[in-house]
Amino acid sequence: MGLFGRKNNESAVATATLPVDPALAALTGEYAIDPSHSSIGFTVRHAMVTNVRGTFAEHEGALKLDGSNPSASTASIDITIASIDTGLGDRDGHLRSGDFFDVEQFPLMSFRSTQAEQLGGDMYRITGDLTIKDVTKPLSIDLEFNGAATDPFGNERVGFEGSTEILRSAWGLTWNAALETGGVLVGDKVKLNFDISAIKNAA
Repeated sequence: MGLFGRKNNESAVATATLPVDPALAALTGEYAIDPSHSSIGFTVRHAMVTNVRGTFAEHEGALKLDGSNPSASTASIDITIASIDTGLGDRDGHLRSGDFFDVEQFPLMSFRSTQAEQLGGDMYRITGDLTIKDVTKPLSIDLEFNGAATDPFGNERVGFEGSTEILRSAWGLTWNAALETGGVLVGDKVKLNFDISAIKNAA
């Protein structure tokens, strides 16, 4: 995520390094992720032949951007797993259960960045720690900085979007069921999608 890096050895959620110029310097400040205009979702193979898509409706995060020294920026985000929505109540309930996320014991999923690199243009690669349940593992996310704008209500916004893939089994999400025709009900590979809008806090 553009402008996010580690500062004073603190971890961060989506991080990236952008070229320093006056326009970026003007972005310096603290931001709150706007969940009503952001989306965090996933796609996973179902029954070997199709995909199930879902989102996490509840999440919050804070960004501290330093446009003059992007590597000094920080960010953090936490996702409420119980807010999962795949469009089917029974399936959502199963995903919340001990077979999968066990939301009663582990209500949050989090990401904290550790480093960032620019891939060219507005593309960045963020590496950090993803925690699901009681498992924390490194993860890299490719993100695009979509720019900054002032909305009709006077809010200063920045936007980012990107995706990555994980193997859910690496985080202990191993439940499955065999199919009579061969294969399994739920794929191991999961694509995570991020579309983030963040609002600059008032001075």
